[in-house]
Amino acid sequence: MPLLILQNVWWALVLIGVMILIHEFGHYWAARFFDVKVETFSFGFGPRLFGFKKGETDFRFAAIFFGGYVKMAGDQPGDENAADPRGFLSKPRWQRLIIAFAGPAMNIILAVVVLTGLFMVRYPKLPATPSPEVGYVVADSAAAKAGIQEGDRIVQIGDVANPTWEDIVMKEVASAGHELPVWVMRGDERKKILVTPVLDARSGVGFAGWADQNDIQVASALQDRPAGKAGLQFGDIIVKVNGQPIHSTQKILDIIAKGQPLQIEYLRNGKPETTLVTPVRSAMDGGGERWMIGAMLGPKVEFVSLSLPDALVESIKQNTKSATLIYQFLRGVLERRMSPKSLEGPIGIARLSGDAAREGPTAYFGLTAMVSLNLAIFNLLPIPILDGGVILLLLVEMFMRRDLSLRVKETVFKLGFVFLMAVVAFVLYNDISKLAG
Repeated sequence: MPLLILQNVWWALVLIGVMILIHEFGHYWAARFFDVKVETFSFGFGPRLFGFKKGETDFRFAAIFFGGYVKMAGDQPGDENAADPRGFLSKPRWQRLIIAFAGPAMNIILAVVVLTGLFMVRYPKLPATPSPEVGYVVADSAAAKAGIQEGDRIVQIGDVANPTWEDIVMKEVASAGHELPVWVMRGDERKKILVTPVLDARSGVGFAGWADQNDIQVASALQDRPAGKAGLQFGDIIVKVNGQPIHSTQKILDIIAKGQPLQIEYLRNGKPETTLVTPVRSAMDGGGERWMIGAMLGPKVEFVSLSLPDALVESIKQNTKSATLIYQFLRGVLERRMSPKSLEGPIGIARLSGDAAREGPTAYFGLTAMVSLNLAIFNLLPIPILDGGVILLLLVEMFMRRDLSLRVKETVFKLGFVFLMAVVAFVLYNDISKLAG
């Protein structure tokens, strides 16, 4: 366990370190481009540990690694260098706006570049279907109570016609407690069904209780666990479990959760096979136990390599969808349709980093892209002390065509600092409560 914790901390420091350096270099390069004097480039906060000076900039490592900053001459009202012609506040507002935006912009670029590189090597191509079909409905779930059935083909959800399953999930997670109109084709009949997703206590987002229909494949099977001992291997296609046809991972998980022996019928290279697997009770992250077989299951995918133009286009699409989902989550939290408990703090990021690193480079780089995009969006929130707050104040001043008073700016930044500390305290508490189960 101590070794696992050390691994998690190490991989989290690597991940966060890259995010910070890329972000702060964005501010640094933009400032230098507009001839702003940069006094300090710090990796971390607090007392200086070590570093070097290049030109007029002190590049340093500080005691608290979780964060970083670029200190520019005269970047705060009342600074002794506020009147310096090379000071931040002496530059035109449009230049200051670009400098403030450059940090988040670099994180967005990093997310796009990382996913582009991944997709050029290994892009998971799902089987194309004209419209997603429901492969499983959880008993007593919102979908089941509304009348959704296995085999229903969803042709519209909300205002989205011919949705992909990603579109359906995005609507589902953002609609806790809200009636969601769903149109399905059941045979030759088109039906309108109203589904009201519930707020899932564990994930903090809306949950309807349905899953898409796919061929389910064994992504990995641990050799010292029941699935591996029974002979299941990567690439096996699960056809039936205890005589029940399988088209959804969730259906298998619900069957496994009963703790009974499983007769699994599967295809290996097109040839039918049968094996017996007995689940065992295993500990979960965050406390508690559940029945497991030691296999990772998921929809059947075909891995292909995309050309650079195709990979770039797909990367932009994926990052745009992720950004939209983050926006919907933040909006849902404000409207109290989602719970902020699903936010991950430093402890949660450390656990995710360690898990991704142990899974392999593809998972770790994928996490890097996701965290980089999240960091960019968080920094662009209109909260004083964050880049988004600086941008908002600059836009207000540009609209007013005059500077806000020093007193107003100081008050706004103090309130922003208090709010930010409250967010930090919450996510730390949230992480600890998850560990405590």
